[in-house]
Formats: sequence, structure tokens, C-alpha cells
Amino acid sequence: MTNTAINKLVIIGVGLIGGSFAMALRQAGMVKHITGVGRSAKNMQRALDQGVIDETTTDMASALQNADVILLAMPVGQTERIMTQIAPHLPANILITDAGSTKQDVIAATRRHLNQKNLTNFVPGHPIAGAEQSGVLAAKPDLYHNKHVILTPLAETRIEATQVITNLWQACGATVSQMHADEHDNVLAATSHLPHILAFALMNHLYSSTEANPENLLRFAGSGFRDFTRIASSSPEMWRDICITNRYALISQIDAYQNELEVLRETLDKEDGEKLEEAFSQARGVRNDWLQGKE
Repeated sequence: MTNTAINKLVIIGVGLIGGSFAMALRQAGMVKHITGVGRSAKNMQRALDQGVIDETTTDMASALQNADVILLAMPVGQTERIMTQIAPHLPANILITDAGSTKQDVIAATRRHLNQKNLTNFVPGHPIAGAEQSGVLAAKPDLYHNKHVILTPLAETRIEATQVITNLWQACGATVSQMHADEHDNVLAATSHLPHILAFALMNHLYSSTEANPENLLRFAGSGFRDFTRIASSSPEMWRDICITNRYALISQIDAYQNELEVLRETLDKEDGEKLEEAFSQARGVRNDWLQGKE
């Protein structure tokens, strides 16, 4: 590997996240050859047809031969199985990173399967980017432009390994930050995992509503409802894995949110319009400050 440009990149899970990473690096001239590994032969053929990858294989030893970097971009629930498969075939100097939405479980699985040399080259990561669509046909080279990527290096991760992975994400247009894995999982439980749970729950609530025909309810839903529930179209498999692996932090956030709803319910029951307006004004102010900070 010369500087940060890599000769061979291996992506396990060539969907929205892995495919966009490949496309962005190729567009930036940062990679010469990309090998894809995935469960769906149909999706992998699409990746080949779209030029996202140069080859695909089901043989892990062949895929990893002479590889410089491997990105694990499959659902986090597959981490244990994939680690078992790749561990015997990892070159000593290969850099390993992932794009999982949870980090403590990924790190635990890595420690169970990788040797000490490979651990020094492991840089856990999470791009805060995505869409409700999944699969390689949803991938696009600008997915990571002006988006955050969080890296959670291990204590033994080499600084040089972290720098190379940082450079690759920056070449994709992302802003890279670092934090501890437990902090990452707590932050994402509040800002990403809880909103998805709420969107899924609202859609299921309307579907099972006994007070009105759900088709009629949805027929009159407007753009606000569409925006709020957009993420309910996300991959059920991926979000099942995320929620299970980060369940303790997520349960804590659900409990806190239920308390907030209970306060609003009591306020409504008391017809306390002043308190309700105060709550809404505070929420609007917090959101406006957040949006201004993103500009």
C-alpha cells in the first residue's frame, strides 16, 4: 500500500453502505481493485454490472489474498459468523474496518476471533449516513459527502491504521471523529436507534388500530407523516440486529421517551395549554439550534 491509495479492497456486504464506499473511493482514485463478497448472488451480479466491484467470490481465502483493506458492511448480526470465516485467511498487515451501527458487540466478536497482529490493524467505524432503501442499486458515490463517520479504535489499534482508515473516509467526503465504543452506542441509541423504533411502532400502531380503518388513516396522511415515518422503510433485518445488539442502551432510551410522553399526556389531560406550548417551544428551539449548527 502506497500512501493511502490501496491496491485491493475487499467489501463484505456490497449494499447501500459497502457499495457507496466502493463507488466513492473509485471516483476519488483511491483504489485499484475491489472484490465483493455477499450472500445474494443476484445483488453481487448487480454490483458487477454497475461497476461497483471488479469481481465477486464466495471463497474467503481467495477474496482476502493480497488484500490491503477489508470493510465489513454486512448487518451487525452476521459479525460473529463472518469473523469466524475471515480469521484464518487474514494477511498479517491487512487493515480491517467495519460500518456497523453498534460498536461494543462488533469489538467483542473481533476480540474472540482475531489474533493480536490483526487486532492492531482493526479500526471499528460507523458512517452516520444511509437511506431507507437497501441493496447495491441504492448505492451512490456521494452518500458520505458532508456526513459524519465515527471511528472507535481499540486500545491496541495502531495509530497508522487509524490514520489510513480516516484518510479513506475523508476521500469519500466524510467528516471523521473518534469516540469510545460505549459512548458511541449510547449516543446512537438516542439519535438513531430510538427514532427507528418509533417509526416502526407508529406504522404498526396504525395498521392494528381498532378505532379506524388503517387504509383510510393512511389515505389522509400528509407530508409530515411521510417525513416522520420515512425510516420505517429501512431494512427489517438490519434494524433487528442493531436493536438486539444495542438493546440495553435502547431500552433505557425507550423508558426515558415513555416518561416524556407521560408528561405530555398529563399536560393534555389537565388542558394545560401554557405548559404544552412551553414544551413545544423548547423542542422547536432545540431543533432550530441543531439545524443552525449544521449549516
